Amino acid sequence: MVDLGASRYARASVDLRLNRTATEVLARLRWSDGGKAHTHELGQVSRSTRARNLSEGWTIARNSGLVTTERLPSGSWASSAGARASMRGNRSRDTEPELALRRLLHRRGLRYRVSARPIVGSRRTADILFPKAKVAVFVDGCFWHGCPEHHRPSSVNSTFWRDKIEQNRKRDADTTAQLNTAGWTVIRAWEHEDPATTADLVEAAVRIRTSRADG
Repeated sequence: MVDLGASRYARASVDLRLNRTATEVLARLRWSDGGKAHTHELGQVSRSTRARNLSEGWTIARNSGLVTTERLPSGSWASSAGARASMRGNRSRDTEPELALRRLLHRRGLRYRVSARPIVGSRRTADILFPKAKVAVFVDGCFWHGCPEHHRPSSVNSTFWRDKIEQNRKRDADTTAQLNTAGWTVIRAWEHEDPATTADLVEAAVRIRTSRADG
């Protein structure tokens, strides 16, 4: 990792290239910050294989203090920097699966609210909400919501994570039950499911319930 300061880090890579005379192999460190690519020349490497040259490039980078291990903030649940990066990648809203579904629904002429609370006074939030039709849509991430197909139990802090995911599952079930009791139609989709299939279900539910409300 390259330390960007202010507790910010960027993943780095090392690549190799020949100099202009094609007589020397040069190693270079690469990383990205805010979408902008950065490089740093590490110097000549002279091992017999590509793998060994890459390893030597990393050694130069470490010895020069150019790369470091990401420090976990105090109180972090993650067992490692890699785990923390994975957790941070699972955003609570505006995920790519949500955006894909929203684009499809918008193209079909449906209008909705985003990250809104269906029941006044309740903190439960739906990813996509149709207030008039009373349809609440949730796009559940495989990691946090315990997808039966893709969730893999953690081998580190296993008890903590098992309990955490189970709590999330119970909360999801309770949210669905509360909304159903209040007269809402609840549609839940996993992030790995085809957004077009989910859009079909949502569109059908919204149009049926809207026509009933208008009738």
